[in-house]
Formats: sequence, C-alpha cells, structure tokens
Amino acid sequence: MENIINFIKNSELYIVIGLIVLVLILIIIVAITYIALNKLESKYRKLMRGVDNKNLEDMVVSYLDKVDEVKDQNRNVRQMYERIDEDLKTCIQKTSIIRYKAFDDMGSDLSFSIALLDGNSNGFILTSIYGRDESTTYAKPVDKGISRYELSDEETEALEQAVKSRK
Repeated sequence: MENIINFIKNSELYIVIGLIVLVLILIIIVAITYIALNKLESKYRKLMRGVDNKNLEDMVVSYLDKVDEVKDQNRNVRQMYERIDEDLKTCIQKTSIIRYKAFDDMGSDLSFSIALLDGNSNGFILTSIYGRDESTTYAKPVDKGISRYELSDEETEALEQAVKSRK
C-alpha cells in the first residue's frame, strides 16, 4: 500500500495532466453531442411542422381520411361493376350468322339464319328465306342453348357457332 501512495505522490503531476486531458476530451464529446442534438431537434421541428405549418399528425390524419374516401369509392365502383356484370349477362353476347341458298334456282346466298344469344345462351334464331316471289322471316326462341322448335341444318349450325363463340 505504501508503494502505491509513493507512486501517486511521485506521479501527481502526470495524473493531474492526464485527468485534465480526459476532462477536455469529455468536454469536446459533450459539445459535439450537443451540436448533433441541436441539429436533430431542428430537423424534428421541421418534420413536425410539416407543410404549410401543418404538423405531421394532421397530415397523417388527412391522408388516412383520403384513404378511407378512396376505399368507399372503390366499394361503390365494385358494387356498380357487379350490377353491370349481372346486367350484361342478359344482353346479347353470342352471335352467329349463316348465309345460304335456300332454293337451287336462286343465284346468290340471300337467305340467312342469325343466332342472337345472351351470356346464359338464351335468345332467338332469326331466319329469312328469300325466294323470287316472296321472302319469309321467322324467329325461334332458344333457352339455354336449346330450341324447343325443330331447327333446319343452317339454324342448328348458327346456334352451335353462337353457343361456342364466347364463353
């Protein structure tokens, strides 16, 4: 113990100088930390002030309100889409036309059969038979791709093409 006390007394000047250097280093570190803290606080205040002196919280709440509005609009558009999609199933979507020569003495394919069907394959077949002296047009209903009336070969072909045309 006496050795330690003698060592401290002999090295007193060096120990004081070392402690002074250590205190100066600590003062420099505190000053650097203080400057960094001031810069960080300045950035924080700018961030919290936001744009047009609105703070960040008000801006976030505003954006969340806009997101909610967009969600509501999206929900409305989705409901409208579903309603329109249901309505479209009842519109004519599948069509086919077959032109043919009904009589051998006619010079051109002036007769025709047209199948007009909705998304559920419901609709009708419109047939026009053209002759020199007269022309006849008639329609046959179609329910789920089947007609309860007897179909000619051309009408059957038009119906088959229409049913296959769009699925």
